[in-house]
Formats: sequence, structure tokens, C-alpha cells
Amino acid sequence: MKAAVLIQPGRPLEIEELSISKPGPHEVLIRTAACGLCHSDLHFIDGAYPHPLPAVPGHEAAGIVEAVGSEVRTVKPGDAVVTCLSAFCGHCEFCVTGRMSLCLGGDTRRQPGEAPRLTRADGSAVNQMLNLSAFAEQMLVHEHACVKIDPEMPLDRAAVIGCAVTTGAGAIFNACKLTPGETVTVVGCGGVGLATINAAKIAGAGRIIAADPIPEKRALALKLGATDVIDATAGGAAAQIVEMTKGGVDHAIEAVGRPASANLAVSVLRRGGTATILGMMPLAEKVGLSAMDLLSGKKLQGAIMGGNRFPVDIPRLVDFYIRGMLDLDSIIAERIPLSGINDGFEKMKKGDSARSVIVFDQ
Repeated sequence: MKAAVLIQPGRPLEIEELSISKPGPHEVLIRTAACGLCHSDLHFIDGAYPHPLPAVPGHEAAGIVEAVGSEVRTVKPGDAVVTCLSAFCGHCEFCVTGRMSLCLGGDTRRQPGEAPRLTRADGSAVNQMLNLSAFAEQMLVHEHACVKIDPEMPLDRAAVIGCAVTTGAGAIFNACKLTPGETVTVVGCGGVGLATINAAKIAGAGRIIAADPIPEKRALALKLGATDVIDATAGGAAAQIVEMTKGGVDHAIEAVGRPASANLAVSVLRRGGTATILGMMPLAEKVGLSAMDLLSGKKLQGAIMGGNRFPVDIPRLVDFYIRGMLDLDSIIAERIPLSGINDGFEKMKKGDSARSVIVFDQ
């Protein structure tokens, strides 16, 4: 199969022919239909986050099940599925207390001494990134890394649910538990931010303020449900939001991964408000609350992958799309072949468009 391989940080991905193992117990072989380009992938490609190499990135995908190993109970050949990086074991403390996105998923990977899932022609192993490696014509994953969806769902749109939409919508529905009428600021209007805005609209937020420096992204935010937009880099942006909301917002959600945007999220909170950080910031960075923030009852939280329960959340998000409530069409900026992946990431670095999605020949 063809796959995009990261050999060295800072270098373009290389398209190679790789071999993929047959599914073992609890494993699922998937023919990849589509995979979104996510900023999280770029963090590994640029070397900001470490990972054993060589590796195949990609984690926001949908496809069709081709084969299953023994013990698989949740999917069967022919099923349409969405994959998710928050693979869960099902029996650790986090799983049994309903916090599946915090599971480290050790049991969902092949163990030391077992044959690798991905290999080169010379038999050398290629690392699987984030338990998925979706920039490839096929994926071999644990059954707890994918979920069956409605076969009527278009798979290019289903792919972006696997990360961007699950993260953004999960932040609203799970991490923030937004109450209808509460006010929201979303900092950053890429794929995750736009999904957050759309979910806030679905949840009945009273006012949704989108903050982004790119005019085109602010226009998309209005299309997906924002009631107000501002330039996040303009002087006095925080004061403007506080004034607009007569004291600040109930929820501020950072969807970029930059210290300045995280600080903006904290700065626009009202008394008792909560800032939720979704973006992957540089590993050495910190975000905090002042003593006065704490005395005002403000809260700061992370929400990895939106605190999702993806076997339940993803089919619901698919249903939202089919019913016309979730706008995935506007989130996708372009569809490209696997050979265009490096150009897609160069466009991402410019920051002036939403999601690029690789579509594989079926």
C-alpha cells in the first residue's frame, strides 16, 4: 500500500510502498477512504512534539472495514467506520469511571516482541503514529480505535469528525457541559474552532464570539453559528469581548495551541467562567490564573480530544450532519490526493483556510 512516511522532522513526507500486517486478535483492517490534515500532525512533522521515526502520521480518518481479527465484536467487513486516536482499553481506572479519552491505551497497541503492523520492503518496522497512521491506503487498528457509522454518511465528511469535530463538539458537550443561554468565546477558527462554534450553536449558546486574525476564517465562523467576530490580534481584543458581554463570557475555548490565544481565553472570562484549552501548545509553555482570577471563581481546564466518549459521540455527530444540524461541508476547504499532502501542510502553515482532506481512490 502507499503511505506518507515521516523520516526526519522538518522534512517533507515521502510516499512509500509499505506492507501492512494481517489483523490479529481485536484488530481491524480498514481501507482508508479519506483523512483530514490536522495541525496536530504538523507538530510531529515539524519536530515540536517527539515521536519514534520513521512513522506514518495521520489520525483523522474514515474508511471501510476490509477484514477483522479474532475476538472483534464491534465491527465487521463492509462496515463504514470513523477512527479516533483516543483508543481505549475498556478496563483501566479512566475507562471504568467514564473518562475514556484519558486512557493511555497501552493494551490497544501491539506489544514488544510482536510483529509490527507496518513494515518496509526490507522488513524494517515503521512506527504507527497515534495508534492509527491514517496517511495510508490502509489502516490496521484495534477495534477500540474505530466506530461503525451510518453507511449513508459521506466518508470525506465523516473523516473530519474523527478529530476536529469530536474535539470541538466534545469540548462543548462534555468538557464544558454548556447550558443553553451561556456565552462562549472561541479563540481560533480552524477546523477545531469551527466545529466548536457549530456545536455551541447546536447546544443553544446565547452568544458565540469567534476570535481569529484571518478575515476568511471569521466569515466561516459566522456561517457556522458565531453571533460576533473579532480580530484576535487587534489591540484591546479581550477588553472588547468583556464589553460586548457586559463582564465576560461563561466559557472561553482555545483552539489554536498558542500561548497568546490561551491568555486571551483566560482574559475574557466572567466571574465563575471556565477556560478550556484544546490546542497543542509548545511543550515548555504554561497557562495560569492570577490570584484575583481564583478569588473570582474562574477555572482553567484541559480537554484532550474534547473529553470524548467516541463510540457514543461520533455516531451522534454523524446523525447531526445527516439531519442538517452539523455543517461539515463548510469546514472542508479542499480535497486532495495523497500525493498533494506536503502542499496541503504548506497551506496549513499559512493559516488562511479551514480543513484539507485527502481522498483515496476507492
